[in-house]
Amino acid sequence: MRLCHISFGIDIPSHIHYVEVKFTIGVSMKTKKQIEQEALATYRRYVATRDKVDSGACGWDVMADFFTEDAVYIDPAWGRQEGRETIRQFFLDSMAGLTGHGWSTPERWTMVDGHRLVSHWDQVLGQKPDGGQWIVPGLSILYYAADGLFCYSHDYLNMTYVGETMKAMAWQPPAGFNMPPRKPNWTTDLPVAWRALPDVFSNERAY
Repeated sequence: MRLCHISFGIDIPSHIHYVEVKFTIGVSMKTKKQIEQEALATYRRYVATRDKVDSGACGWDVMADFFTEDAVYIDPAWGRQEGRETIRQFFLDSMAGLTGHGWSTPERWTMVDGHRLVSHWDQVLGQKPDGGQWIVPGLSILYYAADGLFCYSHDYLNMTYVGETMKAMAWQPPAGFNMPPRKPNWTTDLPVAWRALPDVFSNERAY
């Protein structure tokens, strides 16, 4: 279904094919509860797919299919990635030499408020000699657009803690590992077409 172009006073670049907001042509406005149900269902599919990636059943490139064409992904080491295909390449480049070498991302809990979804997960870096795991907790803030797609994801990790953990586990980069860029883009804005999402349900009480 093609969604309505509504700019909310924002100039929409001509290269953006559609603006996925909560209005659709000829379709009633979705309620906050409906949006939250869609966002949670989509994120559960996202986590299930990520678990398959961690197990080696598929590659990281499939994760980009959960994002809009103009999506933004912000990584705590690689910085801002703009556009679905850029995000796809980022997943491949950033996880090379990590997935399949002890790294995984199990989910802890998820909560949602309107279009905004918050996820708490663990970044597992490997297994300890005693059978435990080297773990650094992480947090993500995502914005759900529509049609099973997110338009934004911002991952948070304590990178000092990551470095200290790697040092404690005597981690060495395996073959194929790619270093993050030296000067990442740390801009945190939502994509232009989606900057109204945080305020869509602002007149409704959060619960």
